[in-house]
Amino acid sequence: MTIRNWLRFFFSTLFLGGIITGIFGFLIRWSEFQPYFTEMNIGAIFSTFIWLVGVGFTFSVVSQVGFFAYLFIHQFGLGIFRSISLWNAVQIVLIIIVLFDLVYLRFQSFAGKGESILPYIGLAIFILIVGLVTAFFKAKATSRTTFVSALFFMVVITILEWLPVLKANDEGWLFLVIFPLISCNVYQLLVLPKYNRLSEEDRARRLEAKKNMSGNKPVKS
Repeated sequence: MTIRNWLRFFFSTLFLGGIITGIFGFLIRWSEFQPYFTEMNIGAIFSTFIWLVGVGFTFSVVSQVGFFAYLFIHQFGLGIFRSISLWNAVQIVLIIIVLFDLVYLRFQSFAGKGESILPYIGLAIFILIVGLVTAFFKAKATSRTTFVSALFFMVVITILEWLPVLKANDEGWLFLVIFPLISCNVYQLLVLPKYNRLSEEDRARRLEAKKNMSGNKPVKS
């Protein structure tokens, strides 16, 4: 990817995370921010929105670091196992383990006496469904072999990016953070081929321009 397209990719993902958090933040923490709207406190609404956007920027960067880390991990995994089918099998096992841990470890750590495990299972199912839908569209746009890798990224990497907030177990922050993470991860996974294609086109144009310039140089006698 060229520097110009990488910057476009970076800032478009950054602003997506900021806007998603700015919008969903008011909805998720409505009980906290409702007085600003009932009292029409424009200053408080604006400053809160800016703060939420800043939070979104932060987790957008976390998402991008996780994405590029996964690109390295994916190539590393292919190099070790030397078979896409074997590497996919390993990824499926890791997906199952991480989803199990998301439910079991959180339930063991944070569930109160008599509390149902269903909300913990529901959270894992939500992540899995988003991952499956994203992986389906990724495979449809590229190749069927990318399905498992896309699912691994959307499930395992998203949960790892979410881990600091999961450990705190603050419900407001749990949902405030997961939406920008998921949105940015989906966006990066689906639009990366577009920016790679644009980069290839840019390089082709530059190469053509160099050829034309060298062809137009006057021949010295």
